[in-house]
Amino acid sequence: MKPKQWLDDFITGFQFLTRIEICKHHDSSLESFGRSVKFFPLIGAMLGLLLAAFLWGARQYFGGLGPQNTLVAALIIGEVVLTGALHWDGFMDTFDGVFSGRDRERMLEIMKDSRVGAFGAMALALALLARFTILTDLEPQLLPGVVILMPVAGRLAVVMTITFFPYARPSGLGHVFPSHRETGNLYVALLFAAAMFAFLGLKAAIAGSSAVGCGLLFAAYVSGKLGGVTGDVYGAVNIVTELAAAALFLFLFS
Repeated sequence: MKPKQWLDDFITGFQFLTRIEICKHHDSSLESFGRSVKFFPLIGAMLGLLLAAFLWGARQYFGGLGPQNTLVAALIIGEVVLTGALHWDGFMDTFDGVFSGRDRERMLEIMKDSRVGAFGAMALALALLARFTILTDLEPQLLPGVVILMPVAGRLAVVMTITFFPYARPSGLGHVFPSHRETGNLYVALLFAAAMFAFLGLKAAIAGSSAVGCGLLFAAYVSGKLGGVTGDVYGAVNIVTELAAAALFLFLFS
């Protein structure tokens, strides 16, 4: 693969997963979207490093560790701003559909509806509350590590879901990823994630790897309900994995 193609794929993935425009006139082909998944954990690491840098800067401003509750709230808001709440939207849609108690076709219809239902709103509130509570319960010096770990584990779980689970719809934005899936992309994604896990230490690696397993179990459950996964499910898998990573990180370091 040519270096230019790798660069194009990275830019495609970065501008899809974030709201940061690094190349204004970048033209992303469907093939580039499909190949960009190999960079998802790397892009997750970059997001985590940006949030960790913000945390460091805020602590410099406060002249110490700073107010934990305020900083955690700012980190959550910062993540939403950087990603445009991409995964949170899919998380809400997935819970609206899958937990509606309807048949498969009706579940998929509900997930396509742009309106947020009761299950989606409840899931969002509980997930945000859980994230805030877990992060504020951490020792302040551990916060930068988990802020980096969560998006790496979440994006790796998404890549593995794309690779191992069928797509539930014949078309859709998320369909571009499985339609261009390659085992080599998964290997590269695993390499990036493993490097970050090793950088963060053994306990973080255990938490991250176990969290990815939790995300895949969730994907398997949803796939059983829908006969496959969708773009919304990818977002939900990311959020579930991030929450699991934070919870396991807290458990291992407490």
